[in-house]
Amino acid sequence: MNPRLLEERPADPPIGYKIAHPVLSRDLTRAGFLGVALGGREPYTVLDDAQCVYGRRHRVPSRRCDCGFHALISRSAALGLTCTAEHRTAVLLEVAVLGVYLRYELGFRYARQRVRTMTVGCCPCLGRTTLLADAGWGRPGWHAMEAACGGCVRGRMAMTLAEFARLAGQGLSVLRAGQIARTPAGC
Repeated sequence: MNPRLLEERPADPPIGYKIAHPVLSRDLTRAGFLGVALGGREPYTVLDDAQCVYGRRHRVPSRRCDCGFHALISRSAALGLTCTAEHRTAVLLEVAVLGVYLRYELGFRYARQRVRTMTVGCCPCLGRTTLLADAGWGRPGWHAMEAACGGCVRGRMAMTLAEFARLAGQGLSVLRAGQIARTPAGC
């Protein structure tokens, strides 16, 4: 016997939180994000549909696969993921969970998302972030970007937070770490 799970039909889409690395296309015309886990091979845009990372032909999310976008319910839990060395330069994303989703204890796995806000952390020098600068790594056709203050850019390709939001489109809001206590300095 296969018991059916309860279906949710909320009036407003659920909100989730995740971390990602902001990326800029090689031709400097598009902005997006690279996930930090399973789907981190291909960038996604502000409004995007999930694909099965294993190339299987099924609806995402499937109960028999772990594909789809993933987000946590708790903002603080998502922010806690930035404490690891490999994710220190990641940004915090607030996403609207759209389409079909599966709810878990700590979050969601879902088919479609809209990134509503991107919160950028402090510059590594703990200065106030004013730019996103080339992080020195990326994926084919994409530059990874990281938070930087004007003094730390030092000849790297950089753009303002507003310019990144404009390139990303779809009404993305960009916030600075001042709204989040990430460091004792409160940058």
